[in-house]
Amino acid sequence: MQVINQIDALRQALWQHRLNGASIAFVPTMGNLHEGHLQLIDRAHEAADIVVASIFVNPLQFGPGEDFNGYPRTFENDQAKLTERGCHILFAPTVDEMYPETQISATVVKVPHLSSIHCGASRPGHFTGVATVVAKLFGIVQPDYAVFGLKDFQQFLVIKQLTEDLCLPLEIIGAPIARAESGLALSSRNGYLSVEELEQAAALYRCLANTRTSIDAGNLNFNELEVAAKADLETAGFTPDYFTVCRQQDLLPASAEDKELVIIAAAYLGQARLIDNLHFQRL
Repeated sequence: MQVINQIDALRQALWQHRLNGASIAFVPTMGNLHEGHLQLIDRAHEAADIVVASIFVNPLQFGPGEDFNGYPRTFENDQAKLTERGCHILFAPTVDEMYPETQISATVVKVPHLSSIHCGASRPGHFTGVATVVAKLFGIVQPDYAVFGLKDFQQFLVIKQLTEDLCLPLEIIGAPIARAESGLALSSRNGYLSVEELEQAAALYRCLANTRTSIDAGNLNFNELEVAAKADLETAGFTPDYFTVCRQQDLLPASAEDKELVIIAAAYLGQARLIDNLHFQRL
């Protein structure tokens, strides 16, 4: 695997692959890789000839008091995992490489509506930071495909929207959520949990699954289901942020007429803020 730190060097390497007629799939990450990330690499191999991953802890998407400085950085271990999974190129720029004037980009990318609700309401500016760095990375890599996990369903929709609105010539691929045997969605932030908290954390997925079961059984009182799920999360030791039954296309609250649904949730447990979702077509 080739490790590249500079934008110009990456463009030169990819230019040669394009001359040879190769297609390119891209997997952007913030490092601290787990099996969920590596499954994105596997999906990228299915889509294209050359797989490019990036590791960049993006300061623009961390708000005041969030864990930018404390975010786990495990580069050597990540590099070994990517090599084992057959990644061809790892792009690992510094903050100064990505934001050469200052650490705050003069130009930002905003995706209205989707960036201001749910996680966007709890973390103001977060999705502007995500959209800005992803747009920059797309401009640098110019991939044919980009692969994102669906654990952060809201982020996936934000990226799809910016890609469509900016007429970017690539396909966004959503990969299924990787889960532990308990149902807990794999996440870098699971590393903040103790052994006991990891057992507790599986309750988040159980609440999602139970809510879907109720919906499939014909209970379309979504507000009632949301209130009950939050109460169950509190009983399990969580501090709920939100738990909402939404329409898949725009994450607005679902009505009884909607068929394409996604149940999205965020909750605090110990030092971690966990997110998860279930998207499905109502029976």
